[in-house]
Amino acid sequence: MLTKYDLSNFIIECSKQNNGRATVLEVSKYIWINYEKELRQSGDLFYTWQYVYRWQATELRKKGILKKHENNGYWELSDEVSSK
Repeated sequence: MLTKYDLSNFIIECSKQNNGRATVLEVSKYIWINYEKELRQSGDLFYTWQYVYRWQATELRKKGILKKHENNGYWELSDEVSSK
C-alpha cells in the first residue's frame, strides 16, 4: 500500500525524467499514469493523494531536495539531486 512518502519519491522521479523540473500538472499526470492501480488500492490516500503530494513537495523544499518556490510554474530539483 502506498504512503505519503511514496508520493515524495514520485515527485522526484517525475522531475528527473523532465530534466530536473516539472509542473504540478506534469507530476499529477505522471503519478496517475504510472501508479493508478496502487493509488486505487491505497485506502484513504486514494481520496487525498492530490493534496498530499503537494504537501510532500513542501516537505521536499524544507529538506533542500526541491528548490524554493520561484513562481515560474515549475518544481525544480536542487542541484545536488539533479546531478545524481
